Amino acid sequence: MTDHPAGPPQVTVHETLPARVLLGPGARHGVPDECERLGARRVLLVSTPSAATPADELADALGARLAARFGRPAAHTPVAVTADALRLAEEAGADSVVALGGGSAVGLAKALSVRTGIPQIAVPTTYAGSEATPVLGETENGVKTTRRAPAIAPGTIVYDPELTLTLPPGLTLTSALNALAHAVEALWAPDATPVSDALATEAADGLLTALPLVLGEPAHPGHRGRLQSSAWLAGLCLAGTRMGLHHQLAHALGGTYDLPHAALHALLLPHVLAFNLPAAPKAGARLSRATGDADPVAAVARLARSYDGPTTLAALGVPHHGLRTIAERVAAAPHPNPRPVTADSVTRLLEAAF
Repeated sequence: MTDHPAGPPQVTVHETLPARVLLGPGARHGVPDECERLGARRVLLVSTPSAATPADELADALGARLAARFGRPAAHTPVAVTADALRLAEEAGADSVVALGGGSAVGLAKALSVRTGIPQIAVPTTYAGSEATPVLGETENGVKTTRRAPAIAPGTIVYDPELTLTLPPGLTLTSALNALAHAVEALWAPDATPVSDALATEAADGLLTALPLVLGEPAHPGHRGRLQSSAWLAGLCLAGTRMGLHHQLAHALGGTYDLPHAALHALLLPHVLAFNLPAAPKAGARLSRATGDADPVAAVARLARSYDGPTTLAALGVPHHGLRTIAERVAAAPHPNPRPVTADSVTRLLEAAF
């Protein structure tokens, strides 16, 4: 006889955020029409310095709709930078915000939108995938705080692979591995659903298939398009499931030491995979199929080590004496994770990454 636990069976909830997505070469040219559709008359354009040329083109295309430009978004969305941009938005009477660039621009637009209620359009130029999520991480006094709410997610996303053609190989690699981390954590998330499993599996397959092709032929629009659409799916994974140890470590380290977001995710991912996969066989099986390797940890580690920038926490500038402090902070309030998290076990993980 089998004993059954008392109470109703576990119910899994899958919720999809409302969003409009433009996808394909030249999609960026549709941004003015999207502003018209939203009824936007006073647009604040937020862009990163690396996206200056397409930002200039977009500013010209917006014409009289352009109310102001803000070109100083920063990694990890510092609250002080948001305050500066908020003052500009208020002075300009902005009724909408368009973000063009990487995660810094998208994060700042989210922070502005959630504070003011104005609609946002995200035009990403990297593969971070945060534009597809209702998640906002903000930094103040060296501490990064993450919150999640439907109102944080951009209502419109514009994916144009032509905007990624000049992305440097190093950032292409680390940004794509950042996206892969979203898919990986969705596979072992406690609230995974058949939809999130499907999205994560397709995202991982697309990222791991397209990334080597893009690195070998950076200007190929088809390969770039596959990588970009896969990053979108990975972002949807992050939007629909709870983040685990990988993202918690990245946020704790990145916020404390002001580290480059994509490079940090890329170097941490193999170590978190090695830590968690023994307790997450379903995720391991799916990643083995995606990598074509019986050892997905080794496959991802090879990609991560091929980066020509920092591939260890020490090389990124993290002091060794800070590892235990980060581990204790994470263990004190751990995110859901397939393997139990303790200060000692996380310290060992960070030592391996150091």
